[in-house]
Amino acid sequence: MKSFSRIASGIEGLDRILEGGFIRGASYIVQGRPGAGKTILSNQFAFNHAKAGGRVLFVTLLAESHERLFQALSTMDFFDAERLGKDISYVSVFQTLREEGLDAVVKLLRKETKRQEATLLIFDGLLNARDRADTDFDVKTFVAEVQGQAAFVDCTVLFLTSASLEETSPEHTMVDGVIELSDTLAGVRSLRQMQVRKSRGSRALGGLHKFEISNSGLTVYPRIETLYAHLGQQEEVEPTRISCGIGRLDTMMGGGLPRGSITLIAGPSGSGKTTLGLHFLATAENEPALHFGFFETEQRLRLKATSQGIALPPPGDPGFAVLWHPVAENLLDRLAHELLDHVAAHGIKRLFIDGLGGFERAAVHRDHLTEFFATLTAQLRNLGVTTVATWEIRDMVGGDISAPSAHLSALLDNMILLRQFEENHDLQRSLSIQKMRESAFDTHAYRLGFSPSGFMIGERLGHPLEQPSPSESRG
Repeated sequence: MKSFSRIASGIEGLDRILEGGFIRGASYIVQGRPGAGKTILSNQFAFNHAKAGGRVLFVTLLAESHERLFQALSTMDFFDAERLGKDISYVSVFQTLREEGLDAVVKLLRKETKRQEATLLIFDGLLNARDRADTDFDVKTFVAEVQGQAAFVDCTVLFLTSASLEETSPEHTMVDGVIELSDTLAGVRSLRQMQVRKSRGSRALGGLHKFEISNSGLTVYPRIETLYAHLGQQEEVEPTRISCGIGRLDTMMGGGLPRGSITLIAGPSGSGKTTLGLHFLATAENEPALHFGFFETEQRLRLKATSQGIALPPPGDPGFAVLWHPVAENLLDRLAHELLDHVAAHGIKRLFIDGLGGFERAAVHRDHLTEFFATLTAQLRNLGVTTVATWEIRDMVGGDISAPSAHLSALLDNMILLRQFEENHDLQRSLSIQKMRESAFDTHAYRLGFSPSGFMIGERLGHPLEQPSPSESRG
């Protein structure tokens, strides 16, 4: 299969969506209404390209000077004033277009592209040029001439426009790719999304991808379902078991958690889900471990662990980390990328996700959560991570039990259920294993308690036995 030569935009998520970057010598339209992010994307690309050794010609149809543009860009980390007039040249063709028309603009672009030895041409104002054209044929002629000159010198072209051009528009039919940026409301949230609407002769990740704008510029988060779709399941299944940190529970599971498996702990608030997860992390020993949560800071987690007699690695230990994300306006794929990138970069082998509901609340389009979780869990298996995650059941006290989600349950290897119920006007807790994939396990429910020395599994429900000591129940 033919491989195109590409130039990276330096915007990592965008380059991943474009399978490595923009095709060298090709032309693209970047479209979106004012404020969607076109100017920041194009200038970020321009400065990154110049930093990598390229030369940029940035052509605008602004009536005013470029000083206001530079003032706005000066707050961005990528902006480097020393490159202006050297590696990046800004040229306004407003007067030329108004007084002499499109033909004169083409001649000026041809001259400046050659003089600047540009390898990237950005034309901001395609809509204005389109308005000066008498017919669609004139638009095609203008785009074709700009493309032809740029391609002759192996220069990549970006046309920026605030119009949402249709696929049948003359501009769309002429260029090699179309990228659309949007800024919409999802409920009360503002949501920025990107879509590659056209990619001639080259694969690109389809659908909508979220992005953010900060002082660093654009940060794009490709949907993990599309990014990892072609990888499939690659992990090597290991028959070994590792301790969950509680000896009695290891015995109930037939020897502990299968290495590389995904385990869900489901239960109401206060039932012990986080405590069980902290036991799991505390026994990591020489395996790098990560707590990825939404509801408790590292300080509160350590306070909880200390009160339960759980010895977590000390702060600053390179083999243990806590990533906390307050439940606010999170982006689903941003969370997934941060998690997977940290796991890969630090070789994490034990992962505790404290609250899958945090991912659910970050989802704008909840109808694709099953695909999201399927991809996320598959990638964690591929990375050889043994994962324990929690899911909160709404009913704090009750005898009726229901799985959090039939689809989610099917994606998991193991499931542990914690519940709370009233007995003789006292609040009681219990633990039972609901599922162990391809493994025998104890199917009975056991009383559950807490003590200064930690998690304590007691007698079997409906079958009183002698109460074990805390050391026996923890193992």
